[in-house]
Amino acid sequence: MIKSYHEDQSYQNQSFESTELPPGEYENCCFSSCIFLNADLSGIIFSACSFEDCDLSMATVKGTAFRDVKFKNCKLLGLRFDDCNPFSLSFDFEGCILHFASFFRLKIPRTVFKNCKLEDVEFVEADLSNSIFSHCDLSGATFDGTNLEGADFRTAFHFSIDPDKNRIQKGKFSAHNIAGLLHQHKIIIE
Repeated sequence: MIKSYHEDQSYQNQSFESTELPPGEYENCCFSSCIFLNADLSGIIFSACSFEDCDLSMATVKGTAFRDVKFKNCKLLGLRFDDCNPFSLSFDFEGCILHFASFFRLKIPRTVFKNCKLEDVEFVEADLSNSIFSHCDLSGATFDGTNLEGADFRTAFHFSIDPDKNRIQKGKFSAHNIAGLLHQHKIIIE
């Protein structure tokens, strides 16, 4: 497989469903309104790239490197981020739909999730310390053995986090969403 290097390129309104994105390294590239639905992105390196209004649902990301990548208004349904290359893994999400995505055992501290729908997302045993969940819907998201120290959930909603099974020291919560920490006790808060 011949790998190529792409720098400062813009890709707009392209579909990579049947035509694969050429393997290689993409640095400081912008992908706008592109379709990667079920695409195989295995082994590709994305550094300082941005994805805006893209659909990466069910894409294969085995060994894919996301380094300082920004996702904005993207669909990332069922993405297995836990299959990615963990070296320098870092990304931020704004206005994204990540239903059924998995971050299992990933070390991604300081990740920003802003205005995202994170329904049924797996965060089991992940390091999300000092991450921000700003105005995020976390319905059905799974936190178990997760490091949430210093994480900001003040404007997040529909989450259920068991403080006995997760590290939440210095985590930030608000009075209106504190019930998400007590859900497992089946108490009524009015």
